[in-house]
Amino acid sequence: MHLAVIGGSDAGISAALRARELDPSVDVTVVVADAYPNFSICGIPYYFSRDVHPWQSLAHRTHADLEATGMRLRLDTLATGIDVAGRKLTVVDERGTESTIAYDELMVGTGASPSTAGIAGLDALGAADGVHLLHSMGDTFALEEYLDARQPDTAVIVGAGYVGLEMAEALTTRGIRVTQVQRGPEVLSTLDPELGSLVHDELTRHGVDVVTGTRVERVSKTGGTLTVLGLRDGATFERTADLVLVVVGVRPNTSLLTDAGARTGAGGAAVVDEQMRTGLPHIWAAGDGIVTHHRLLGVTYLPLGTTSHKQGRVAGENAIGGDARFTGSLGTQVVKVFDLVAARTGLRDSEARAAGYAPRSNTAVADDHKAYYPGATPISIRITGNTDNGVLLGAQLVGSRGAEVAKRVDTYATALHHGMTVDAMSDLDLSYTPPLGSPWDAVQVAAQSWVRSTA
Repeated sequence: MHLAVIGGSDAGISAALRARELDPSVDVTVVVADAYPNFSICGIPYYFSRDVHPWQSLAHRTHADLEATGMRLRLDTLATGIDVAGRKLTVVDERGTESTIAYDELMVGTGASPSTAGIAGLDALGAADGVHLLHSMGDTFALEEYLDARQPDTAVIVGAGYVGLEMAEALTTRGIRVTQVQRGPEVLSTLDPELGSLVHDELTRHGVDVVTGTRVERVSKTGGTLTVLGLRDGATFERTADLVLVVVGVRPNTSLLTDAGARTGAGGAAVVDEQMRTGLPHIWAAGDGIVTHHRLLGVTYLPLGTTSHKQGRVAGENAIGGDARFTGSLGTQVVKVFDLVAARTGLRDSEARAAGYAPRSNTAVADDHKAYYPGATPISIRITGNTDNGVLLGAQLVGSRGAEVAKRVDTYATALHHGMTVDAMSDLDLSYTPPLGSPWDAVQVAAQSWVRSTA
C-alpha cells in the first residue's frame, strides 16, 4: 500500500508517522513544498528573541530522523493537481520538472497562508523593502537577513494576536522600538477586553506603544521610510517605521482540494468529517486547511497546531484502514508576553451566547500559591458557565509566568472535555503544597466565585 502525504508540517508529518507506527509495511511518501519538514512554526518568535538558536533547533525531528521512520521525503516539491479517478498526484520539483506520484490513499495537509486583511500596498512591497509576513522558515530567514543588514530602530507590528504579541517581545528584546497596532478594542482578541487589558499593560510596561481600535488600510514606502496608514476613531492614523510586520491571521489553502472537487465550509476551509474524510474517494485531509470540529460549537474554523497534530494522526490511521475519530477542539491556547501568561479554553460569554447557550461570566482573582510563602502572585480567572445547567463553557486566565497558568487552563480544558459543571470543579482532587498551590487551588476558587455569582 502506498500512502502519499502532502505537507511537511504538523498534520502531514503526524499522519505519516501514525501510518508507519501502525503498519511498518506501508509505503509513505511525504511531499514538502520547501526544504524544512517538521519545523516548529510556533517557535519562530523565540528564534528572533534569541531564546532558541541555531535555527536548526526549531526542527521537531531532523530530515534523517524522519527518514529513519521509513517515510520518503520529497523536498522542495509542490503538489499541483490530483487525479482523483486515476489516484495520481501531480508534482513539480525545484527545477520545474513535472512528474506524477501514484497513490492508494492520499492525505492532504496543505495548511494555511498568512492573511493580508486587504491592506493596500502589500502586493508591491516585500521583504527587501522591510515589509514582512511570518509563517514559514523562508519568511524567518528573510526577516533575519533584513534585521542583520538594516539594523532597524523602529517597527510597526500590524496585529496583536499570539504571533504579533510574541514578536513584539522578540523585537523589543533586540532593542527595536515597537508600535503594535490592533484593529479590535484590545490586544489578544481571544480574551475578553478586561483580561486583554492586562496584556496591554504588560506590553506598555516593556516599552511597546500599543494602538488599539485602529484599522490599517495601506502600507507605503518613500525613500527608505515605511508608512502605515489607517483609521482610528474616524481620524487618520499614520506611523512611520524602518520595519513593518503584518501578522493578522491566516486563510486556508484549499485550491488543491477544491480543484479536485472537495467542498468548502466554515472560514472557507475544506470540509471533512470527524474521520478526516473529504468526500473524495481515497482522499483525506487535516490541519489548517480544513474545518474544525469543535466540542461546543460544532463545525467551525479554528486553526491550531495542537489540533493539526491530532487531526493528522486520525487521518494517518484511517488512511490505512483504521476507524479513528477526531473528538473535537476546545480552542485551548496559551501565550507568553514578556513576564505575563494569558490562556483560554472553550467559549467566552459572547461566543456562548451566539451559539445559543445561556451564559454567565464571572471574574475572580486568586493567588497562585499560599500567600504566606514568598513569591505568591495573583491570577485573574474569568469563567463562563451555562446558567441553565451549571455546565462549564469556558475559562480565561492571565497571570505571571511562574504562576502555572498553562497547567491551570489545562485543568479547565479537561473539565470542558468531559462536560463537567462549574460546581463539580470543587470536587477535583488537585495537588497542594504551599510553594505551588493552596488547599483550594486557584481554578477552584474561581469556580466557587462563579457559583456564588449565580446564586
